[in-house]
Parts: sequence; structure tokens; C-alpha cells
Amino acid sequence: MSIKTRTFDYKRVYVWEIPVRFFHWVNVLSLTILTITGFLIAYPPALVLSDEASNLFLMGYVRMTHFITAFVFILNLLFRWYWAFVGNEFASVKNLIPYNKNRWKNLIYVFKVDILLMKDKEENFNNISIGHNTVAGLSYFGLMILLFIQIFTGLALYAPTSSWFFPQMFKWVTPLLGSESVVRYIHHLITWFVIVFSVLHMYLVFFHDYVEGRGESSSMISGFKFVLKQRVKEK
Repeated sequence: MSIKTRTFDYKRVYVWEIPVRFFHWVNVLSLTILTITGFLIAYPPALVLSDEASNLFLMGYVRMTHFITAFVFILNLLFRWYWAFVGNEFASVKNLIPYNKNRWKNLIYVFKVDILLMKDKEENFNNISIGHNTVAGLSYFGLMILLFIQIFTGLALYAPTSSWFFPQMFKWVTPLLGSESVVRYIHHLITWFVIVFSVLHMYLVFFHDYVEGRGESSSMISGFKFVLKQRVKEK
């Protein structure tokens, strides 16, 4: 009795360049700080302290941390868009949108196999993207649009208390959306979306790492992934 087994030949491919990895981890740190300080600003804790509130300036430091981190976040996001046009093929803006028939086929494949958990009849490993698959690319593209809306609404909320010209450039956002309360609501709502997105993102990274074993988790540290070179059949 013969047992058919399959082995796969992988090669180590440099996917994520240093600027992409730098953006990723600065983004993680920035969003973590912005989320924590943002919730503290929205829901200030009631603290019983012996000193006068005017001597503590606790919420002032929280707001200052939020604003400084926000500007780091803005510069980091702009840098990533710049690198989307000058980086390698995996960092390219083309990975964020389905610009050809193959990308649309990949979108359908990923939707069936990853989201609906359907078994692919031919186990088409060629459909596994080296960088971002089409679903991931579209989700990141949508996320970046929301993050820019988050920036616009945040600067609009900051403008009334700032004398700096840059936040003043976004004062038009408040009358456009109707009122400051609406701007604040949208800013807060996107924060929750980012939290949910981050949880799903981490789950899918570990899921793909477990199922495919291609170094998905470590690739954002080392820059390398293991990619199927060719299929080898053994009897």
C-alpha cells in the first residue's frame, strides 16, 4: 500500500522593506497612544487628590500627549503614501486596489477560502499573494481613507483652542458636517472602527501564519516571507 504525500518547496523572499516596517510599528504605537488618550479626553476620570487641580494639569498633559502623537501619526501616514509610489512592488499603491482581472480573481478566491472558509477544489496556491492579497489591500485602502477623515475631524476639534496656522486650515470641517458635536461623534466612531479592525487584523495574521506557515507574523520584523517555489509530488 502506497501513501501519497506532498511536500512543498519554499523560498525566502524579502517582502517588507525597512520603511514599511518602520511605518507599521510607529503606526501601532501612535494608534495605541491616541486611543488611550482619546478615551481619557472623552471620559475624564474622577480623581480625588490632595493637591489643587491647577497645580496638577493632568488632563492638560493628556491632551498634549494626544496632540503630539497625532502629528507624529500624520507625518507617518503621509510618509507611507509617499513610499507607496517609490517602494518595491509589495509596498506599491497597486497592491491596495484591484486594478486588473487577476486581482479580482484573487479577491474572489480570498473571500471564499479565508472568509467563507470554503475549500478550494484545486488548492490553487498561486492565488496566495506574496504581499497583500486583494481583500487585505482593499481593507487597508479603506482604512487609510477613514484615518484621513480622523485626521481632518481631529484637527477641526483642535482648531478653536490652537493659534497655530495648520489646525486653522481645517476649521471648515465643522460647518461642513453641521456642528462640533457631529465632528466629535465621527471622530469617536472611527476610533472604535480602528479598534475592531486591529483585532481582526491580528487574528488574520496569526490565522494565516498557522494555516500557511509562511512567516506572516515575523515578516513585519524581519521583512521576509516564505513563498511557494513549486509543487513537488512524491509517491
